[in-house]
Amino acid sequence: MFLNEPTSTDALAYLERDRAQTGYVMNLERAWAWRPDVAEAFALVRQQLLAGTSLTPREIALLVCTTARALGDPYCSLAWGTRLAGLRGASAVAEVLRGMDPAASTAREIALRRWAERIVSDPNSTNATDIQQMRMVGLSDREIFEATVHVAFRLAFSTVSGSLGTLPDHELVAAAPPPVRAEVPTGDRQPCSSSTPSGHRIPPQQETHSETQTTCIASAVLRARLARGRRNRSFVSSRSR
Repeated sequence: MFLNEPTSTDALAYLERDRAQTGYVMNLERAWAWRPDVAEAFALVRQQLLAGTSLTPREIALLVCTTARALGDPYCSLAWGTRLAGLRGASAVAEVLRGMDPAASTAREIALRRWAERIVSDPNSTNATDIQQMRMVGLSDREIFEATVHVAFRLAFSTVSGSLGTLPDHELVAAAPPPVRAEVPTGDRQPCSSSTPSGHRIPPQQETHSETQTTCIASAVLRARLARGRRNRSFVSSRSR
């Protein structure tokens, strides 16, 4: 993480709650621990959004995987790719993480995946025809709204975590099925362990990036941004034809 780790009483309590829930302290939570109140409020509003939705768990996980892939977020790609693999199988998730529609996809899933890609690449390019196409495969206006907000919330979450340099945890990488792991380029941003022995005070995370590592991280971010730029230009060009 690029920030120093917070050591306030509230931050330490927040991180201990994360350990109790997951068995270890996730690296991204070390960033969010700077404002536990904001982190918990944001989690609650995301839960509120999904509490009354008729979108299926499989559709919700698909939206997150697609958003993470399109944004270039390895953390959420691994976490939600593993979750989706439990619902669809790892091979199908590998296809999703390559930007494809697996053979067993429903018409709703295909529409939702493409809608999420569209929101990430250029949200201001959508039109009424896009909405009508989703209605035609059985998505209600409420479901379309919920899917859109869910993608937007995920973009916000990933932007905070990614911008501040949180790295996928060793535990998260190890838990991912091999086909999922193979599609997520953690490469230049090497995962780091966030485990702290149970019962110990959580120490401030030490800054360990060497000059070479920092250069690699910057290169990875630049490559992801260039790739998104190419996708956006291609999309705009296709719309103008």
